Parts: sequence; C-alpha cells; structure tokens
Amino acid sequence: MNQSQSDIFAALRSIGTVSSVSASYIKLNLHKAGKPSGSLFEGIRYGLGEVSEFVLIESESCAVFGRITEIRLPENERLSVEDEAGVGVEVHALAFVQLLATVSLTNLKVSTGIESYPRLGDKAYSAPHEFIAKIPELMNLKDSGETDDSPVTLELGHVKNAKESRIKITPEKIFGRHCAVLGATGGGKSYTVAKLIEECCNYDCKVILLDATGEYRDLNANVTHFHLGTPFNKHPDSQACSLPPESFREEDFIALFEPSGKVQGPKLRSAIRSLKLVELSPEVSTRGLILKADQPKQPFTDASETHSQALEDPRSKFDPHNLTKQIRQECVFPDKIEGFGRDRRTVTTHFGGDNESDYGYCLTLIGRINGVITSRAFKSIFESQETSVTERINQFLDSSPNKVLRLCLSGIDSEFSARELITNCIGRYFLDTARQGKFREKPIILFLDEAHSFIGKSVGTDDYRTRLDAFEIIAKEGRKYGLNICIATQRPRDVPEGVISQMGTLMVHRLINDKDRDMVERACGEIDRSASSFLPNLQPGELVLLGIDFPIPMTIQIGMPTTKPISEGAKYQEHWIRSTSQVSSEE
Repeated sequence: MNQSQSDIFAALRSIGTVSSVSASYIKLNLHKAGKPSGSLFEGIRYGLGEVSEFVLIESESCAVFGRITEIRLPENERLSVEDEAGVGVEVHALAFVQLLATVSLTNLKVSTGIESYPRLGDKAYSAPHEFIAKIPELMNLKDSGETDDSPVTLELGHVKNAKESRIKITPEKIFGRHCAVLGATGGGKSYTVAKLIEECCNYDCKVILLDATGEYRDLNANVTHFHLGTPFNKHPDSQACSLPPESFREEDFIALFEPSGKVQGPKLRSAIRSLKLVELSPEVSTRGLILKADQPKQPFTDASETHSQALEDPRSKFDPHNLTKQIRQECVFPDKIEGFGRDRRTVTTHFGGDNESDYGYCLTLIGRINGVITSRAFKSIFESQETSVTERINQFLDSSPNKVLRLCLSGIDSEFSARELITNCIGRYFLDTARQGKFREKPIILFLDEAHSFIGKSVGTDDYRTRLDAFEIIAKEGRKYGLNICIATQRPRDVPEGVISQMGTLMVHRLINDKDRDMVERACGEIDRSASSFLPNLQPGELVLLGIDFPIPMTIQIGMPTTKPISEGAKYQEHWIRSTSQVSSEE
C-alpha cells in the first residue's frame, strides 16, 4: 500500500467538520457546498461533498469511513440559493453521512464497525479513489501491516470517475460463498458475467456457463461450445449433444406425465417399476416388457425381491419408450379367475386377465406420455443420437485445454416445462459429481444465467408435484465439495429468498422494482435502506458490491469485457427507417 496517513487527509480534499453525532450517522458542516463544482486533485475530480461520495473523518485514535446519503440547507437558508446558484454563493449546507467502517491510522487497515466515534469539530475529507479501490485488500491487512499478497486476483473494474484506480479481488471473496449478479434490464448484468468469466480465464480454471438465451455465443477464447435442442442462433463451432433419459429420475417422469385420479398414478408407478426390472433382470421380460395378463407371478416376485434395493432407487434406468405398452400390461386384475358358476375359483399364483376399465381410465395418461416423448421440446432426450451432455462435460473437465464450457439452452422449447426439467437434471448431475469428490482439487464455477427461470420451480399436478431444487441444494451445500455457483437474474424477487441468502457475494446493478430491493435488503444484512436507495440510480455498468466479505457497500464501474454479450434489443431506427424508394413513390 503506497498511501500514507497524510495522503488520505490531504487539505485540498477537506470538505467540512462534524456538527452532530449519532449511533449510525453524523452530520457535517460543508464549507465548500456553495462552489459550482468539485475540485481536481492530482488530475482527479472530487465532489467535495456530493451525495454518494465516500468520506473519511479524522479523529485522534482512528479514522471513520462513511458515505454521504443526503445534503440539505438549514430551513432558514433554504431560499438563499435562489437565482444565485452556480456563482459561488456562501451557504451553510449539512451533509448526512452513514458510518460504515473504521480505518487504522497506523497501517490503514479497514475494519467493520465503529471503533471510536468522531467528536464534534473533527474534520472530514473526500476519500481518495486509490484508497477506495484498495478496500478489499485493506480489510485483509495483517496487524503487522503486511498485505496478503494473493497471486490470483480478478480485476473487475475501477472506481467511478477514476479509471486509474483499478479494483482487484480474489476469487475466494467473489465465489467462495457463491455469488449473485442482480440487475434490471439494461443495467449491465450480462457484461458483468462476461467480465467475470474473462478474468477467470487468466488462470488455470474450469468454468461452466449455462447460457439460457444464447447471448454469450460470441465468446471465443478458451471456450468450448455445446448446445441442446435447436438454437436459432449458435456459435459456428457449437456441437449438438443429448441428455440421456436416465438423467431423469422417477419423480421427474411422474411429474412430467401428470397422472390424475386414483388409477393413473399407481399404474404409472407400477409400469416404471416393471421396466426397471426389465433392465435388471431381462430373463423375466418379453420384447422389453413384463407381460402380466394371465401370467404366473412367481418369476416376477422372485426377481423383484432379488433387486428390491435397485427398484426403490429413483435413479435406476428404464426405457421410457416402452412406458405406454407397459401401462397396458399393468391394467390387469390382481388374480386369475378360472371356471364358471360353482366351479369358479381364484388362482392367486397368476395375474388376472385384462382390466378394460382401468385401461380406459389410463388412456388420457397414455396420450400425454406419447405427446411428451414425441414433442420437439424433448427431442434431445428421447430421439437424439448425439453424444450425451454428461459425457461432453466429463471430457471437458478431464482433458479439454479450454477453460470454459458453454452449454446453450436457448434451443429447448418451454413446452411441458422442458427447459426447467432439463436444466435441473444438468444441475443435479453437477451436484452428484461434486458429492463424489471430483471437484475438491479442481474447484468448479457454475454460472447460471436467467436464474429466475430455473430456481424455485415445481412441475406436475398437486398430487404428483416435484420441486426442481438442484441449484438450491448446490447453493446450500455445493461449497464444501468445491462446486460454487454464480447466478445472474433480472428478477431477484422470483428467486427464493433462501437461495439469495446463501449467496455470500452480491453484485447489484440498477434495481428499480421495490420488491427486488427488499429482497436484497433481507438477504444481505450489511445493506440498509440508505444504501439500497442508491440502487435505482446506478448507471449502466455500475454496481454495488455487497456480502459477507464486503460489509462496506462498494460502488464499482465494471470493466468492459473483451467480447460483449449479445443482449441488445431491437434496433428500430435501423430497421424501421423508410427506404428512399418508398419515400419517392409516396411523393
């Protein structure tokens, strides 16, 4: 750290003196408030008392770091600025400063909380931009004054209006407890994600990007591109892949096929169980089915007992293409009936004959199953012959020289909740792989774009509803397995509060909706309404950095990524302009 105590308290950056002190705020008398603009110090502009400006209050034992949240005139001077604003009129303005942290006067170490409150008459100064940029480093400063020289840092951007004051943060602070990039449309959220990925690529890392809309398709350096479905726009080198049906679990299929009533649900479960047995014990099957009408029960019962544990496992494999045929086999009476009249008897060793009544109740279920399996939305699961996405992921993690795997999900239709189900299966695959310990030595960063579309969702009817919670579980326990997630969303209010609260770092761009800001406030105890009140007025590309490792809200102008995401809207001026020939013909 090159700055000294004298540097941070330079006289030219003096803005006023303390006139009132409370537990969380102080008031400053601003002695330069009447000037038409701020001042230049070493070629850098300082506001010298502007809203959102960071200030340092000098006292005997320490300095207090704060932020100006409001400026006002005493009521009796309210009219003194009329007609004379901008000509250097003398005013006695008051600034309200939110107290944020304590700064040591010996080594400039920044600590959360207020060690010693300012006294009346203490002087206040505009905080140097270089000092603000170094706050993440100064918070980790050792008591001896030595810095924690971390070889791996990500350069996110710079202090606003000071491009030379670069802000660098270690990946442990950004991703170590998960990360969320939040912001309304046009706030710069996509650029931040692209910048984070770009900075990660400076090191030996592995990053997975689940691209929901295809806006990151122009990423080239160190990126391997795959896609599911048929994207309208895709990277020229993107390779198609499939999701094998075994990636779905039993509850996924049941929620997807939406059985109803007291007959369809049990028959569907029985059919799935029978098809699992086909995979486990082929000798009891005929042409891939378990035939039951008038067939002996013993072979089926013996095989079921032998493989009872695997049959109860929701991950056990079966062929969904035979599901409708197997449902027909399940629609039988429980026991076989032989003879007539007084000779009629029940044979419990055999299944009964076809039960046409039950089969009639299952016809709508069979129709839905056929509709789902043959739909374009699930073509990459039930019809594709491409290499499985799980195999592609394993190849990337084990042997690919590239550092980023981008999986494009924009080609998956939303019909039958396909996008949500497929994305959840992919998240569950990463979670299962992490639990096996594969990421402990090689941590993985998983970026989930448009997270509100995938987190906190459920599919199925009320009787057979399945919660798609793979990413929620990753947020809760993935960190200990070396799997960290970074979610990006423009609708924080649609993401469960429990997930947002698990994000140790929040990068918050402009948020206009008050429900979105309330969600951020509840999820992050380090921000209050004074700090969140700045969020609607952030400029594009400007964000507030919050979190466990950032208890001081830091404002950052994010750096421009080398490859910009394709997130622009329609260009009406370009496409709606009338051609010269049209104008001439009308005249």
